[in-house]
Amino acid sequence: MTFLLRRSRLAAAAFLALIALAAQGQTEAPAAAPTSPAPLVDPAGQPPAAKAPSPAQPSAMSAELFYEVLLGELNARSDPGTAYGLVLDAARRARDGKLFQRAVEIALQARSGDSALAAARAWKETLPDSREARRFELQILIALNRIADTVEPLRAEIAATPQVERPFLMAVIARNYSRATDKKLAASVVEQALADELASPATGGAAWATVGRLRLAAGDTPGALEAAIKGQQLDPSAEGPALVALDLIDPSQPLAEPIVKRYLAGPKAQPEMRVAYARVLVEGRRYAEASAELSTLTAARPELPEPWLLLGSLQTQARQDKAAEASLKRFISLAPTLRDPEGRERGLTQAYLLMAQLSERRKDFAGAEAWLARIDSTDDLIGAQARRAALLARQGKLPEARELVRSLPERTADEKKQKFLTEVQLLRDAKQHQAAFDMLAQASAAAPTDTDLIYDQAMVAEKLNRLDEMERLLRRVIDLKPDNQNAYNALGYSLADRKVRLEEARTLIQKAVQLAPDDPFIADSLGWVEYRLGNTAEALRVLEDAYKRRPDPEIGAHLGEVLWAAGQRDRAVAIWKEASLADADNETLQETLKRLHVKL
Repeated sequence: MTFLLRRSRLAAAAFLALIALAAQGQTEAPAAAPTSPAPLVDPAGQPPAAKAPSPAQPSAMSAELFYEVLLGELNARSDPGTAYGLVLDAARRARDGKLFQRAVEIALQARSGDSALAAARAWKETLPDSREARRFELQILIALNRIADTVEPLRAEIAATPQVERPFLMAVIARNYSRATDKKLAASVVEQALADELASPATGGAAWATVGRLRLAAGDTPGALEAAIKGQQLDPSAEGPALVALDLIDPSQPLAEPIVKRYLAGPKAQPEMRVAYARVLVEGRRYAEASAELSTLTAARPELPEPWLLLGSLQTQARQDKAAEASLKRFISLAPTLRDPEGRERGLTQAYLLMAQLSERRKDFAGAEAWLARIDSTDDLIGAQARRAALLARQGKLPEARELVRSLPERTADEKKQKFLTEVQLLRDAKQHQAAFDMLAQASAAAPTDTDLIYDQAMVAEKLNRLDEMERLLRRVIDLKPDNQNAYNALGYSLADRKVRLEEARTLIQKAVQLAPDDPFIADSLGWVEYRLGNTAEALRVLEDAYKRRPDPEIGAHLGEVLWAAGQRDRAVAIWKEASLADADNETLQETLKRLHVKL
């Protein structure tokens, strides 16, 4: 995952002022060059402010030099080689930085990298104190992929950069050097250039973060982690090392997450970092921890909109409807403070959809429709109309719902597939499983390697009690996509639930756990198969942990049954009551209570 704080975006602009990297410079042919350097911007990330015109000054250019420059400009399009030579000669004789820059531009427009580099170096030799000359030399070397030659120019540029600007410069060096063909060399070169910064408590955090980012780009995960650790040791308040560690969070890298947590525990932690960490937790299906982080942030900074939206989304998923509604309404009230119009529109659309979902759960269909009516984004048309179709279907108007979905435009292949799956879901929700199966079978025949379609078809086959067909389809998914944890989990759970081939079921589910170790629903399957195997204590341990991470009604149904079998009947009833409050209509919960003759 890549996450840049607003500060890093300012850093990007500042770096352009220092090293204006050309767009076409990362070609493999060393002679190719960009057509023109990027325009310079000031360190604050904005174009230089317009200045009042200076009083007219007499020109220091002689008539002869003026004529030479004029000839150069006249030849710039038709004969760039001659133009380059004339302007460069005039620049040397006049010792004029603007003429040197013009010579560089002529060479770049002619895609002559070597000539552009020669002009930049001539500029530096003629005017040794010119930072512009050094910047152009450096930008051209990077653009030509001559990374090994950039050590000294980069070191000199860093030394010439005011101390206060160095963290901004280093934050974006990684982005530019990561475009190099030899990424390991780029990481090594930048590390050499930053030698003094890496040892300084004032800049060590940002410097090591830059090295870590480049090591990560080069595929050196242990090296990136080492850089993040060293950076935080030098400056615990630096956000750069925590950003690197954020991208490294994974069960295989247990030392990465503590770096992020230590940063967040500090007094200078940026709220955007906590939001980013919460998103990583959500991606890892660690919903309870993500909610805890967002609750901490909304309590400390209640004026920030984005955390309320993400928290409301998680609360909706967890069926904490009252809390979700409060969070989403808070986001809607704060949304006007968002500066990005597109981000504001996307956020409001998501909030309206979630509010409609909450209203639908209460069977307040008019309220749900009112929230959907507030969505006016054409990009979210299918999502909004899909919810409208679901509302119609829940009111017994399935034909109208299907027609609404079919009438939606299909601007892309993804939208066409989304429409199709929406219609299938309408049929599944209406328990018209045969019709859904037939639709999926026809689509799968046309796209035989689409694992999404095959998986959905397998799930519908189970509802039709066509268990052999379900197993065949799931094994097809596994063959096509061996890292599909859902297929292993679904097949293993089906075997466990039917009390057949239990050892094979456990093997399948354990494979799913390996692929998604933080998924509470896969943990639920593992606990269930352990229960079926007679390992009640282990089943309780696994299910307790899964339910703690995600108090879902289905997990609660299984945990309650194991508690009931273990003689802890009062606690089992308490869990079932809690699950029923979240979703009284949950099929697994209702089937469990009916089979065990339990009335809540």
